[in-house]
Amino acid sequence: MANEVNFVAVLNVNPTRMELSRLKKSLEVALRGHKLLKDKRDELMRRFLEMMREEKKLRAEVEEKLVLSQKYLQSSAATMGEKDLKTALLLPKQTASPEVVENNFMSVRIPEFSYKMHGEENDIFSYGYAHTSCDLDRAVEIIFKLRDKIVRLASLEKSLALMAGEIERTRRRVNALEYVMIPNYHETIRYIIMKLDESERSNSIRLLKVKDMIILEKIEK
Repeated sequence: MANEVNFVAVLNVNPTRMELSRLKKSLEVALRGHKLLKDKRDELMRRFLEMMREEKKLRAEVEEKLVLSQKYLQSSAATMGEKDLKTALLLPKQTASPEVVENNFMSVRIPEFSYKMHGEENDIFSYGYAHTSCDLDRAVEIIFKLRDKIVRLASLEKSLALMAGEIERTRRRVNALEYVMIPNYHETIRYIIMKLDESERSNSIRLLKVKDMIILEKIEK
């Protein structure tokens, strides 16, 4: 906290009532902006942590299934041979085209990935069963059933990266207002009020001296 105080400084302004009024209005705007940005930062953090928990759970599930699928593929390669395995998977009966929809959340464009399948909907195996391993069937089936979760995981990871950037930008703006701009406004307003008070006291003293001089002149006459 002591480090932030070093940034406080009086702004280079004329100590006038007009300038004082302008600075008070600027301070009000800065305080409102600070509150809005803090609310935005807190809401972004809430949503970020919520999505992170979902991403962590989903990633663990996806990785577990992918490891299992990889084991089945390795078993198939050992049984069939890598060449026959690659040949069996060479021409899939289904293809997918990606689609992206962007949702605006607190000025962050959150992408939502999806896909559209093309081909024979109920036939996921692109090979015959006579010369292939049953482990290959298991591997393909696992990946096919996992496709929605993989796409959702990609959406979450991209969204988290975008939100992390926006949270950092918002945090910097909140800190700039909280530790630099608002304290500078307070310090400058205090400085102008002090200068105006000094000026008023000087004027009062001058008027009193003039009054004393006038009284003295009348007495001497």
